[in-house]
Amino acid sequence: MRIYFPGGKKVYAEYKEFTIRTDQPVKEGGGGTDPAPFDLFVASIGTCAGIYVLGFCQQRGISTEGIEVIQSVVKDPESNLIDRVRLEINLPSDFPKKYKNAIVKAAELCTVKKHLENPPRFTVVTT
Repeated sequence: MRIYFPGGKKVYAEYKEFTIRTDQPVKEGGGGTDPAPFDLFVASIGTCAGIYVLGFCQQRGISTEGIEVIQSVVKDPESNLIDRVRLEINLPSDFPKKYKNAIVKAAELCTVKKHLENPPRFTVVTT
């Protein structure tokens, strides 16, 4: 992954065949043209859980129409760091009852969540 600075408060990452664009909000001196890096981090949790929910449904031939994952975060007021993440899987009334616990277990397989539970070590160097 290559990180570079195209101007203003924008920071872009080239990863695989994608360019991931970030910007800071206007109130923080950016243009607000793209999500902030932290926004992408938070979104990665919910979208990761979502891909497991999607896969669960696709494997069983269950329609995903009406299914959504609502994510909320609670920050610690002293550290301003995330203290809790809540994922609520809203299911339509016709969702098979026998799979309600299993779809929660599927969402809990999220690899982003697993990395947060067992965080990597970081090394920062200059060259």
